[in-house]
Amino acid sequence: MRRLLVPALPAAALLLGLTACSGSAGSAAPASSGAAGTVSVVASTNVYGDIVKTIGGDAVEVTSIIDDPSQDPHEYTANARTQLALSKAQLVVENGGGYDDFVATMLSATTAKPRVLNVADVSGYDQEPAEGEFNEHLWYDFPTMVKLTDQVQQDLSAIAPDRAETFRTNAAAFTTKLEGLEKSEETLAAEHRGTGVAITEPVPLYLLDASGLVNRTPEEFSEAIEEGSDVPPAVLQETEALFSGKKVGLLAYNEQTTGPQTEAVLAAAKSAGVPVVGMTETLPAGLDYVGWMQRNLDAVGGALQG
Repeated sequence: MRRLLVPALPAAALLLGLTACSGSAGSAAPASSGAAGTVSVVASTNVYGDIVKTIGGDAVEVTSIIDDPSQDPHEYTANARTQLALSKAQLVVENGGGYDDFVATMLSATTAKPRVLNVADVSGYDQEPAEGEFNEHLWYDFPTMVKLTDQVQQDLSAIAPDRAETFRTNAAAFTTKLEGLEKSEETLAAEHRGTGVAITEPVPLYLLDASGLVNRTPEEFSEAIEEGSDVPPAVLQETEALFSGKKVGLLAYNEQTTGPQTEAVLAAAKSAGVPVVGMTETLPAGLDYVGWMQRNLDAVGGALQG
């Protein structure tokens, strides 16, 4: 798996940055200090930031560390402003599973002791399976998002018990919307179960699997792309043959992580007339989580309808 990396910043440099930041005006997304009476939350990505804001409403102030939909999340670089946000957080939401280890690294450089919600732990999945690798892209897994919703409302209620009823009400409404997404997956499965698909990375695999689709991409290809290593020529040819041989109904393409080999696969799909569905790791501008995932599902369905 490819992790979101943070440079090894000396503790002294981090502390110096905190001192400088605390006395300056800023832009960047620093909502973490929290207005009076609100809960300060830091999320590793804007996906989780949006979910927390949906549940917490005006009772929370949320900072999303990675929030640029045009950036490769794996190229994230830490800064003192992010460190400051973490030092003031009451609740921190991280994906876990090796995806965003920088959160723990940065927290260790502060004296803060916030509640830390690890989504991989909440999922209940085996993070060290006997076969294959754990898929850490959990925001594409709606059952895990239901579990996350419940845990977020519990944690927020523990921090701000006077707003607990609001958190429960918002969480229930959000869960209903998540269940709607699961029904969309069931509809896709009923119509297209067993259809082959290809991917550049395992980012959307939970969604594709739940929709009854079968990933036919050579495992060596997606693993190499995710690890940032070269794909063996024979494996690249095998992957491209999926399209020329009409063995898959679509290509799910990670738009935030591209390179010569993923672009070669993209070109092969387009040349063969195989539909391409763009997927991302962070929330696109102008969409909330449910709207984003419904758009993904609609795009998959539209591609398979031909």
